[in-house]
Amino acid sequence: MIARILPILGVTFIDILGFSILLPILPYFVKSFGASDIVVGLLFSTFAACQFIAGPLWGNVSDRIGRKRVLIVSQIGSTIGWFMLAFAHTIGMVFIARIVEGVSGGNLSVTQAYVADLVEPRQRGRAFSYVGAAFSAGIVFGPLLGGVLFDRFGFSAPFLAAATLQLITLVVTIVMLPESRNPEGTQVATFGHIRASLVDPRVGPILLQMWAFSLALYAWFGVFALLMQAALGFTATNTSFFFASFGVLSVILQLGPGPRLIDMLGDRRSSNIGIALALCGFLLVPLIHSIWTMLPTFLLFGIGMSIARPALSSILADGAPENQRGTILGVSSALDNLSGVAMPPLSTGLLGRYGPAWAGVTSSLFAFIALLMGLGAQRREGADIGDRTAEAAAK
Repeated sequence: MIARILPILGVTFIDILGFSILLPILPYFVKSFGASDIVVGLLFSTFAACQFIAGPLWGNVSDRIGRKRVLIVSQIGSTIGWFMLAFAHTIGMVFIARIVEGVSGGNLSVTQAYVADLVEPRQRGRAFSYVGAAFSAGIVFGPLLGGVLFDRFGFSAPFLAAATLQLITLVVTIVMLPESRNPEGTQVATFGHIRASLVDPRVGPILLQMWAFSLALYAWFGVFALLMQAALGFTATNTSFFFASFGVLSVILQLGPGPRLIDMLGDRRSSNIGIALALCGFLLVPLIHSIWTMLPTFLLFGIGMSIARPALSSILADGAPENQRGTILGVSSALDNLSGVAMPPLSTGLLGRYGPAWAGVTSSLFAFIALLMGLGAQRREGADIGDRTAEAAAK
């Protein structure tokens, strides 16, 4: 299995390596223009709003013309956006650069569809864990590289490095990545199919649960760097190195214990355990006042996300019709980005107004909702299995 998905794992790693350079540095870059905390959240929201619109469209296009072509177009747009950001001298130019990258960004949903095309259903939870590990490995080296470049050369150098890495990803995709799907002879998903899938009992409930958990995650991603600054006095360089250590933890979990847990317990139970662990981490945020009191939140969130996200993606891919998989995963990506629109201004606004103790409130609320939905689905699935077993015994 690994040999089949190795090229897309390599593309994912390089792509995220460039992207993760931005995560810990961008809030400090925005505030260097004299902007407030809420403007940082609005910038994240603007990028996410563009991806919200673009995600389902790119997913649908990939069902029609194939995954590889869509990845190429997305990477070209991202490269342009990074170069624009590197040379931005006003906050307006920063917003324009993020809009360009957001509109062109269909990488995640198309990558997930690519993996689902190549892997048998029973192996998808493990395969998505490997994609998560490649993602996390990029998060390890990206912040490290960004922190060193920023410390020595200022803000432009990390963004130029990200643009160069995106360019490398484009070349690797063109040269090494085979097409995973032949659209000829298949029924192409329409937007009527999308609407039907949202109310389909196989797909609709998991989309809603993934959205609830996504709301929790994006509230946390938006406020994390500012929390480190407000509660611990971290600089951009400190935060970059902390992000890298988070990536190391995620790689270890998604290459070892994570896939084994998913194989042993199944997608549904594993996802519920992961969401519960993340919820516990968010509830501990008011206790953060030193690096040592940060560690429980850091560990619980890292472990929880590393288990929950691959398991939820596997459930969704299994439920999605094959000819609509890119579209449905694109809808999931769009819901992620809708979370990115709404949540960062809320979580950063709460931090700015009420202080660090409130930074995890929004994430706790939506993680709790996602957990309730997952436990309800697990109970229903258990009852269905019991009914089928009883029927078989009666026959």
